Amino acid sequence: MPEAAQDAAARCGFVALIGAPNVGKSTLLNKLVGAKVSIVTPKVQTTRNRIRGIAIAGNSQVIFVDTPGIFAPRRRLDRAMVAAAWASAGDADLVAILIDAKMGLDEEARAILSKLAVTPHKNVLIINKIDLVKREELLTLAAAANGLAAFERIFMVAAKTGDGVADVLGYFAAAVPAGPFHYPADEISDLPERLMAAEITREKLYLRLYQELPYQSTVETDSWTERKDGSVRIEQTIFVERESQRKIVLGEGGKMIKAISMDARKEIAAAIERKAHLFLHVKVREDWGDDPERYREMGLEFPGD
Repeated sequence: MPEAAQDAAARCGFVALIGAPNVGKSTLLNKLVGAKVSIVTPKVQTTRNRIRGIAIAGNSQVIFVDTPGIFAPRRRLDRAMVAAAWASAGDADLVAILIDAKMGLDEEARAILSKLAVTPHKNVLIINKIDLVKREELLTLAAAANGLAAFERIFMVAAKTGDGVADVLGYFAAAVPAGPFHYPADEISDLPERLMAAEITREKLYLRLYQELPYQSTVETDSWTERKDGSVRIEQTIFVERESQRKIVLGEGGKMIKAISMDARKEIAAAIERKAHLFLHVKVREDWGDDPERYREMGLEFPGD
């Protein structure tokens, strides 16, 4: 699109995707953008920081913000994640709340709706996983949710298959404010490469050790070295809280860490479109969830006691 035409007709804005853990926000974001920009695992509360996925539709650039799942926080990290989610909602031009069609209006969904009801934003309801529920139940759920917090629009989607996602993108493309694009037209995320690489490794860690590894683990990119042949040497550390967890991540004879490294290296190389050499280390750091430096690495505010 010529720059002059873009300036005259362009629209651009931020849309926060909020909801309880595991309602499908990351899956929906990836479908909206048309590429994988946010990690997806069956484990709840996988998204920790705010991931921005950038979609182009006609003359509009829509920046979708995937937020951590909102739930009743118990630990410091929980509080930081929930605070980040609500901060994203407050900063956005529009807010979309996702509800799992099968879970319906459970306690977490009702708590979010009650808070949204008193916010000044134009809110949109997206009921996800509609392929798992009968149509009559969906209509009843939509009516009940709209009674708790009035919505500008209600969409029903199956993010995993992409059913209904185009309608969501079309609506937001028309609803974001008029104005020039914030990012280059070919950019799909503003996530720095170092953080993106750490997120990819964290996803592979969860997928390989879903049942065995507790939620208290994190991945940091320690070094990112550009080599003369155009490839990148990446060193990362997986932090766990106990020696027993370190042994699980390493696996017998180092088999598990090798498998995680291979999975992550392939996806990182595809994402950065060049060869990657990945070296993983596993360290025990007790109570890393109380270390302000770890929060800065994840792009979160460190909450006080």
